[in-house]
Amino acid sequence: MADPLSAAAAERELFGDEDFEDLSPSSDQLNSINLGSDDGIPLDSENSTTADLLEGSGIRNLELEDEQMDNETKDLFIVVDNPEKHVTTMESYITFKITTKTTRCDFDNHEYSVRRRYNDFLWLRQRLEETQPSHLIPPLPEKHSLRRLDRFSPEFLKNREKALQKFMSRLEDHPVLSFNEHLKVFLTAKQFEFQAYKKQGSGFISRTADSLRNLSASYMMKNRSPEFTMLQEYIQTFGEKLGTMDRIQQRLVKEQMEYVTELNEIGPVFTLWSNSEDELSTALTAVAHSIETCCNAVQESVLTHLGQGLSLEHISETEGEFGQSLKEYILYVEAVKAVLRRRDAMQMEYELAAEELQKKKDEKEAVKISDPSFSFGSLLGKDPSEVKQGKREKLEQQIEELAKEVERLNDRTVCADSDLKADMERWHKFKRKDFRDLFIKMADKQISFYEKSLKAWEDAIPLIQNTEQETKKEED
Repeated sequence: MADPLSAAAAERELFGDEDFEDLSPSSDQLNSINLGSDDGIPLDSENSTTADLLEGSGIRNLELEDEQMDNETKDLFIVVDNPEKHVTTMESYITFKITTKTTRCDFDNHEYSVRRRYNDFLWLRQRLEETQPSHLIPPLPEKHSLRRLDRFSPEFLKNREKALQKFMSRLEDHPVLSFNEHLKVFLTAKQFEFQAYKKQGSGFISRTADSLRNLSASYMMKNRSPEFTMLQEYIQTFGEKLGTMDRIQQRLVKEQMEYVTELNEIGPVFTLWSNSEDELSTALTAVAHSIETCCNAVQESVLTHLGQGLSLEHISETEGEFGQSLKEYILYVEAVKAVLRRRDAMQMEYELAAEELQKKKDEKEAVKISDPSFSFGSLLGKDPSEVKQGKREKLEQQIEELAKEVERLNDRTVCADSDLKADMERWHKFKRKDFRDLFIKMADKQISFYEKSLKAWEDAIPLIQNTEQETKKEED
């Protein structure tokens, strides 16, 4: 069978370089790596992995220093672990232990430990969207993202725990969301207090109405800023490419497991063959051993890719580390689209108020030059000048109120733009880091696989050659 990775070759043209340029080091960063110095990367290191090479580079050192500084200044740490199954007469569900350590003065204690289920995380995200509409809220994992896996199985719970931990880590690192009152209640409230608190807030109908309004605003926008139009186009293209990558990686995993099955079938054939061919016994045994080694290397490669602790029958049913990362960013694409819709709704509200203000101003100017003798009030016997003065005063009051509302909505829109720009800059930063780490692991996995396969066949060549020499001696 052909190399499983060859399936991706035909689809390389689907991916342009423009959306992933930020994943590569810049020319200045590359120039900063002194390959020839004693402190640089060893050129002749045969066993150095990609991660080892970056570990010795200036890029990696700078990033480690930044992470260390961030950890030193952090004042909120959240850990998600210890999933626990609960069985009641009505349902069965899983809760996760949430441990919080903090030095913030707005917390009564320095450490908290509570248990929350998936629906509680979902509630938290909805409240964050309602109270912080101009910020990018990290996505939660899908409720049933692992196909055909029991939601109480260790594999499912392990992946769910990792995804929830990443969600909480995104929140604890956010300079605004980490101070949200709903997050504080989520982290600190006892179970009965938390359930009572959850009953407060907007209902389903209100949230649905807000979603419809945000969606319609995106289609009714007239003067969207070019930078947000470009962002919307970028995120649409980015999501499409991630979807294509996700489909390809699922097919690659399936092909790799088919490759393992075929190797498991052909290896014993050479072993049985060697029992009936004395002259070729050594060569056939060497080939069988090499095939077995390659089979184990592929198996190990797939297990490393998908996560340890999985059985082979579950491999094709899981997303895998690479697939999970793709899924997270596919969900992030939807989160970015959602915050863009909320931002558009704010601008739309501002534009409608500004149009209404202009209408009132035009109406005021029309009243100034109008003849009050033919007004409705005059026909009822009122003094025309008083009718005109009353209209003018009413319009002036409306204009004053609308001017304040327009100013408030304009300030809100400007703040929303600023919040979204800051969040997108932060998102691009950790997106680059996440994909870089992911690609490094992928590269290391491939290097390890091919090194083991190469060594297995190199070890087999002398044995095969010895068989040929022994055959010549016997003939002589």
